[in-house]
Formats: sequence, C-alpha cells, structure tokens
Amino acid sequence: MKIHLIKVFVLLALFLTTHVNAEPTATVSPSAKILMYIQPIEYTNPIYLWRPYDGHWVYQGPLLEVPAMAKFSQVYGDVGLCEGNQSGKTLVWLQPRIFYNPQVEIFYGKVTANVYTGVGNFIASYVGESSLHGYLNFKTEDSVEQAYALAMDTVLEKMQADTALQGMMANVNPVSADATHCSMVTLLPIPKIRVMSF
Repeated sequence: MKIHLIKVFVLLALFLTTHVNAEPTATVSPSAKILMYIQPIEYTNPIYLWRPYDGHWVYQGPLLEVPAMAKFSQVYGDVGLCEGNQSGKTLVWLQPRIFYNPQVEIFYGKVTANVYTGVGNFIASYVGESSLHGYLNFKTEDSVEQAYALAMDTVLEKMQADTALQGMMANVNPVSADATHCSMVTLLPIPKIRVMSF
C-alpha cells in the first residue's frame, strides 16, 4: 500500500511540475510589431560621470530601457525588448550617450535610433538630444533617466514626422514571415558601431 501511495504522489508531482513549466511558454509572444535592442555592453560596462573630487558610475542600458519602453509603447503599442529568439516586424537599435558638465551642472543626453525593416534592411537613423540641469551626487540615475526620456521624445517626434517610415509601419503585415530575429542583430548594417561611450 505504501508503494502505491508513493507512486501516486510521484506521478502527481511530475504532472504538476510539467503543468507549471508549460504555462509561461504559452503566454510569451513570439513576435512583436517593434523590437527595441540595446547593446549588452550598456548593461555590463558602466561609464564614469565626474566632477572635481567626485564621480559616479552609471549603467546606461537600464536607464534608457525604462523611458524608451514607456514612450515607444505609448506611440506604437506592441513593443518588446530584444531577448533571445524573439522576432519583430521592425527593429529599433537604440544607442545611448550621456555626458555631465560639472561647471554648469547639466546632463547632456543623446539617443540614436537606427530603424530596420523585418528583413533587416536599414531604413533611417534618428537622433535625439537633451540637456537637463542636475547634481551629480544627488539622484544621479534619476537625472540620467530623465535626460534619456527627453531625448526619446525628440527621437519619436522625428520618427513620426518621417512620412515614409509611418507609411511602412502602417503597411506591416502581422501574419508575414518577414521578421528580424534578435539573434541576427549584430549582423545588421549600421552607420557607425560604438563599442563604448566615454
């Protein structure tokens, strides 16, 4: 009798384990209208913002990701972040830059957005710049994130003003097989590759 109960518990445990593991994969969207890509180096290699006798290390990737996702989602709706083997009908490669001028206490943010079609053809590059007054030793990450948010506003204004891009985005076929996979991002042509920002 004990052996039968043990077998029943083992089978029940296996059934629950496979049910739990199968559930998340069913909710993941394999394809999005727009995928955003930020180089992994922006998440692993911080840059140093300085002023005399003081400085601060900042990871640009997470500070750009938050405002970019929010602002792209407001304008275009179905937006995802490039992870693994996801694919998208349009790919936007975001390149952040931040600089702090200690004399006037201003953060200068710059975001370059390179846009590609679903088959990996380069469409255009849009650059947004911003300046924000702030203190290096007080909520530095918040100031950098706000500078990127202002720069993203400019990028999206330029993207929306480009009638050719808007026409292409409106004509994207959701059931088409033409989609860029995140694993192919490094093979895409870009005007300028920046390894690190200083």
